Amino acid sequence: MPSAKPNEHMRMSLEAKARMRSTERAVFNYYNDMGTNKGHCTWGPGILAHRGVCSEEELGKKVSVTSVEIEFERRVAEAERGVKHNVFVELNQAQFDALVSFTYNAGVHGSSDTYAFLNRGDFAGAALNMSTMTKVKVGRKKVVAPGLISRRAEESAPFRGVAANSSIPNK
Repeated sequence: MPSAKPNEHMRMSLEAKARMRSTERAVFNYYNDMGTNKGHCTWGPGILAHRGVCSEEELGKKVSVTSVEIEFERRVAEAERGVKHNVFVELNQAQFDALVSFTYNAGVHGSSDTYAFLNRGDFAGAALNMSTMTKVKVGRKKVVAPGLISRRAEESAPFRGVAANSSIPNK
């Protein structure tokens, strides 16, 4: 009988974690993720402090290298748990890595539609859904975050060209 959680023993590969760590640049202070007075208050490797821009006090706040590394590892583990708990189809390592990266960035709730596509065996639908998630809310409107375009292309790639109800690519 197949496991209800077929990915429960998986972990993000060291290579994928290193690649993701290089894209989640370490900033040792608080900053606005979309530039001066735009986006959300963020720190370290893309950690959301809160929605809305940072206060002047926050912009002056420094964070340590240790804090950045600890929080990055905690968030990766949280994203891994989210994937393991919410995806009931077997993933290969590349798919698991990509979905953990996606979940790290979009959150478990923000990834729920992608999980639903995967659980229906619609890997192409999951890839398309991931690819469209390139906008962030700035004030009252959503704007394209240029850095998300290439990230989403990379994250969705392992799900493209996959046969329905299979995690094995079509040949």
